[in-house]
Amino acid sequence: MNYAKLLFPDFSLILCGYLVCRYTALNRTVWQQVESLVYYFLFPVLLFHSIIKSPLDLGAASSLIAAGLTMGVIGIALSYSLPFLPWIGKHIDTREHAASAQIAFRFNSFIALAIAERLAGPQGLSLVAVLIGVCVPLFNVGAVWPMARHAKRGFLSELARNPLIIATASGLCANLLGASIPVWLEPTVTRIGAASLALGLMAAGAGLQFGPLAKAKTLAASVLAIRHLILPMVALVLSRIFDLADLHSIILLTFSALPTASSCYILAARMGYNGPYVAGLVTLSTLLGIVSLPFALGVLTRL
Repeated sequence: MNYAKLLFPDFSLILCGYLVCRYTALNRTVWQQVESLVYYFLFPVLLFHSIIKSPLDLGAASSLIAAGLTMGVIGIALSYSLPFLPWIGKHIDTREHAASAQIAFRFNSFIALAIAERLAGPQGLSLVAVLIGVCVPLFNVGAVWPMARHAKRGFLSELARNPLIIATASGLCANLLGASIPVWLEPTVTRIGAASLALGLMAAGAGLQFGPLAKAKTLAASVLAIRHLILPMVALVLSRIFDLADLHSIILLTFSALPTASSCYILAARMGYNGPYVAGLVTLSTLLGIVSLPFALGVLTRL
């Protein structure tokens, strides 16, 4: 399978967002509002719908869930350890690290859902929705904790207001309770989901920034290496340890090589950190995803 060709529609939307933001009247001011719309409304609806529309067989997906959570914990541990590593720790500013640690383990859910559906149809979409559902709370705790600790702010209140956690938790509860979306509401919810993917990818492109990356290069290289090189290899090892089925292995490898979440810089800026620097990391991670996803899906799957 030509994974680069498979990813082209999603990255072309990112490129469209970048070009529209830079070269038309629909500038950054407009796209900031689009980001808020997607983050607080459109995407939570898509996430909730993706989780609730298919009955979850947590038993059948238990190995995939365990592998995904293990990979997440390893990513968080590696990211947190960077300031303490003797060969690079002395070059890392602790405040910049507090805001940037999340880059190493968070993921772009828009791209995850779009690629999973294209790779494996509704079954792939359901599996990646389960991974998102169980990993988003963990990853948001991992993202908020160092910033809250460094800024001496309570992280429980930050988590309680996170729309992705609210959507995933409510979606999982509703699914396990056997609830479903009414038939008459289904078309509306489906259209909202489609809009969230397109606008989310374009908003990621509109937020691309390169200038701030000139500083803290060691930190940038470290968190991006974890995100795009180390975690895909960890995923490959875990797929063997947990003896995952082929489809589950592909979903885990996809999950491991995704660009980081475009909302990383929104969270960093909202908590008083260096938003432009984190946005620069998001930019580079988005571009590296063009390489890491084909690497994970086209190279590692053959090993």
